[in-house]
Amino acid sequence: MKQIKYNFYSKNNLSTRQDNALNVSITGRSDGFISVRVPYNEILLSSIRKIPGRRWDPENKVWLLPDTQKHAGLLLRHLYDTGLFLHEDEPYTREAVELEATAKMLDRYTRAIESRHYSTRTKAVYIGWVKKYIDYKINKPKEMTIEKQINGFLTHLAVDKKVSSSTQNQALAAILFLYRHVLNQNVDELGEIIRAKKARRLPVVMSWDEVKRVFANLEGVFLLAAKLMYGTGLRLMECLELRVQDIDFYRKEITVHNGKGAKDRVTMLPEALIQPLQDHLAEVKTLHGQDISEGWGCVVMPAALDRKYPNGSAEWPWQWVFPQERRWIDRSTGRQGRHHMDESVLQRHVHSAVIKAGLTKRISCHTFRHSFATHLIESGYDIRTVQELLGHSSVKTTMIYTHVLNRGPSGVRSPMDSLN
Repeated sequence: MKQIKYNFYSKNNLSTRQDNALNVSITGRSDGFISVRVPYNEILLSSIRKIPGRRWDPENKVWLLPDTQKHAGLLLRHLYDTGLFLHEDEPYTREAVELEATAKMLDRYTRAIESRHYSTRTKAVYIGWVKKYIDYKINKPKEMTIEKQINGFLTHLAVDKKVSSSTQNQALAAILFLYRHVLNQNVDELGEIIRAKKARRLPVVMSWDEVKRVFANLEGVFLLAAKLMYGTGLRLMECLELRVQDIDFYRKEITVHNGKGAKDRVTMLPEALIQPLQDHLAEVKTLHGQDISEGWGCVVMPAALDRKYPNGSAEWPWQWVFPQERRWIDRSTGRQGRHHMDESVLQRHVHSAVIKAGLTKRISCHTFRHSFATHLIESGYDIRTVQELLGHSSVKTTMIYTHVLNRGPSGVRSPMDSLN
């Protein structure tokens, strides 16, 4: 491989290109290695260390990589991925400026979401949609109106990607957030925007017997979590994010903090689950005691409470009701503790239990919540009570469960059955 010398230019100040040159020399050697000389920079060193098979040559003060197409490609990719450089042979005008502007816009977008206290999941989903929207716009004519760009993207999702109406509307919400709160453009003047009509679907509900059959194929902590979702109407993450102090055994209540829509609510604690929960928490407390004795035992605190209560993360009331089996390390603090059980673990066990029970319905962890609401209405409880327990803002959302009050097709006698 002949010697190649790349000049990468700092993108911190695009107007002074020559003043910000950083020379990265890539040289072929006769011993089957590539010699890479870079100036000292923590980000640069981190990118080099990501390449498998690299080693440091202290005598010549260069990095050595195997002389293969794979390693050469990885080297260039990691250098570009640092976001610090622009290759001297690249088009240096609008493309470079747009790349930097996009990175800054995504940073502002992230800050705007965090400042409005959107959930971590919402932030990740919204950023993902904005990135896809930007990628979609790249090959579109620059003179296209915002309305046409948005409508084109939404149509692309519906027609080409076959996404559901709720997914399409989710993408639209992320894009509108971008224009309203980051780009400060008045989206009210966009005109007619294509909005998918949300399909009205009845929830999948298990019968009383089907619930028992699923429970019969679960055991241990997974059975307890499933019973808690069915017995209280908790969502999957509301169940897994419960902390010890959220359960009031005296009042037989469970407090849900920061539920969907950043709302708190209180639901009942079933009598049948009091003793199993107390036995489970006794085991969790023993495990927590062992972690503390080994110098660990911390959990992630909500919001900024770790500053208000510096020692709170190790205290028993703040521990998860359903901790994961293995400890984890908080990279920001270096402290080791336990996170709550990962949702995918419980989902897999519930899915396996449904299959073993021989059920053909599309049953998930959320089906326990649907069954909770439906069975309450079947038992004669009023719709407003069920609304409060579920945490719905509008009774219209809860009304979907009233389908059980109608006799439906099963209550109508077909004329075919009247024929002699």
